[in-house]
Amino acid sequence: MEYQIKTLNAISSAIYTQLGEHYHVSDDAAAPDAVLVRSASMHDAVIPDSVLSIARAGAGYNNIPVDACSDRGICVFNTPGANANGVCEMVLAGMLLSCRNIVGGIEWARTLKGQGAAVEKAVEKGKGAFVGPELRGKTLGVIGLGAIGVLVANAAIALGMEVVGYDPMISVEHAWKLSRSIRRETSLDTLFSSCDFITVHVPLTDKTRGMIGTRALSLCRKGVRIMNFARGGLVDDAALIEALGDGRVACYVTDFPSDALLGVEGVIAIPHLGASTPESEENCAVMAAAQTRDFLESGIIRNSVNLPAVDVAPVSKPRLLCIHENVPNVLGSITSAVAGFGLNISDLVNRSRGNMAVSVVDIDAVPAAAQEGLLSQVQAISGMKRVRLLGV
Repeated sequence: MEYQIKTLNAISSAIYTQLGEHYHVSDDAAAPDAVLVRSASMHDAVIPDSVLSIARAGAGYNNIPVDACSDRGICVFNTPGANANGVCEMVLAGMLLSCRNIVGGIEWARTLKGQGAAVEKAVEKGKGAFVGPELRGKTLGVIGLGAIGVLVANAAIALGMEVVGYDPMISVEHAWKLSRSIRRETSLDTLFSSCDFITVHVPLTDKTRGMIGTRALSLCRKGVRIMNFARGGLVDDAALIEALGDGRVACYVTDFPSDALLGVEGVIAIPHLGASTPESEENCAVMAAAQTRDFLESGIIRNSVNLPAVDVAPVSKPRLLCIHENVPNVLGSITSAVAGFGLNISDLVNRSRGNMAVSVVDIDAVPAAAQEGLLSQVQAISGMKRVRLLGV
């Protein structure tokens, strides 16, 4: 089987460690089986009917029309954790920049150019204007304890900080990775009111948009420093600017500059550099390619943002991969269709997530003469989004 992969951004060549010779990767594939994307917006793009999956080489996926993809039976992946270390390091840098006024000091030092031997004396005289507190002993609130949040929390503990974490949906895997010194908070209000630094690491959704706004900022300690290396929309710019003006917030470090924030005193705007490391780009590309390969070849689903996880063995016999609505009678209709062709099911996995479900049906054998008819009958089942027959 030959597969066509379309790239919408420059993707690390590390993808070829996961994709074999039967994968053809280009940026102009007319009928791709899958798409690899980084930051390019796909909301207004025409997605060909041939597309089976879209893999975002990164954690955020608000550049992909996920609901529309679900309705068409397209699996959307992201790569959580692949860029975690790169972002973690930027958060630590952001905290240091926010409290030591390093940027202001560097800019002031440049103004001393041309003073010759007087520079050293000027430095000693003027450095007092850039005094700032250390991180050790301060309290950091981490909102979101996923791959990045866990690394940030543990690193802050290593720096001698007190750390409070908030994540009502924390996974068992990430909970095991947390330092035992981290205090888990069950209330965001309490976290806001008890921290010197706050860093946010949650997806941007309708529920989280503007989560750090007027009310949240009113609860914060005076002089709090806020880090946002997740998504710009998580923080209400207007409320943040007002809080900077009245001293409630001492500094806001964001990886997502906006016109409203640029030039505002107390804002350190970084041009989305959180994951801009060769290591992060390679890790994201490798993960995205591996997930795409496993899905195309075997129907395995890992790190999908719209479909349930499906952990099955690589395909070794004919396999029906069915993406459908999570409604009654679909699974029974699938098995009835298989039985109607006199075929024997050797294994079956059904998983659901919200209003979507995936059924993987392994069949002992499907004669060539029956393949088209089987696919047509299963595709005609009410609620069915997409059907593929693998391993034939």
